[in-house]
Amino acid sequence: MEFLIIRDDMSKVLQRLLTFFIGIPVVLGIVFFDPSKYHYGINILACIISALAASELYSLFSAKTKLPGRIFIIILSVIQPLSAFLLILFGKDNSYIDFSYWVFLLAGMLLMISEIFRNKTFEDSNTRISGAIFIIFYAGFLFTFVTRMTLLKEASLILCIFFFTVFINDSLAWFFGVLFGKNNRGFVAASPNKSIAGFAGGIFGAIATCTLIHYIWPELFYGSPLKGALMGFLCAAAGITGDLIESVFKRSAVIKDSGNIIPGRGGILDSVDSILFTSPVFYICLSVLYHPEFV
Repeated sequence: MEFLIIRDDMSKVLQRLLTFFIGIPVVLGIVFFDPSKYHYGINILACIISALAASELYSLFSAKTKLPGRIFIIILSVIQPLSAFLLILFGKDNSYIDFSYWVFLLAGMLLMISEIFRNKTFEDSNTRISGAIFIIFYAGFLFTFVTRMTLLKEASLILCIFFFTVFINDSLAWFFGVLFGKNNRGFVAASPNKSIAGFAGGIFGAIATCTLIHYIWPELFYGSPLKGALMGFLCAAAGITGDLIESVFKRSAVIKDSGNIIPGRGGILDSVDSILFTSPVFYICLSVLYHPEFV
């Protein structure tokens, strides 16, 4: 039995490493070698992942909560990053991206209107509406911040730094947790296997990454390296929170993984939860700390 447990653990480690060494170069390659100024690859990928994430989140929520139709929710979710991308393609200037807020507002209003006319009884309406709006926000609207990054000056570089920061945070958190987290786990009820050592490793990796960019590209990331350290810390905190909140979703639904589409990781949500939570934080940090260079 002990041999089987060790073999299973080794299998998970190998799957995780395989995903890391293949998945990260693929994503960074899509970003950096996209010849178009509109970043078709990453924007199309965002729409596809949004659909898959919305479907998985729908499954998690519908385990205990009544929701409107799955296809309806998926469409309203995908419309968020898709509309942001279309606004980039056909807008006259970057200010057109702000209309993506309107798309989210209209999606929420459409959900409430549909509740009025599609149902005969309304005892579950509150949970149906709130659950559906959250799915659209989480699996749809948050992706629009990745699209917003494609509008920035040096967008390819920015996207690569963003994804690398998230991946380093996630990977070092896992690595430090495996090596040093055996005796300091269980302090977060949402995810008892997470450890203080893991969180510390992830935070260290993100801070180191965002501090290092000050020395590699000083003309873009100007000022004190402490700004980079602050951005790294905030992104790490956001990534950790994204991972933990997805654990809350799964525990509430009494489901181990959101899916099984990615070896060693589970579902799409298990892989993009940190990206979803970190993208608005990273974008805001860029806008506030380095505004003249990128906006």
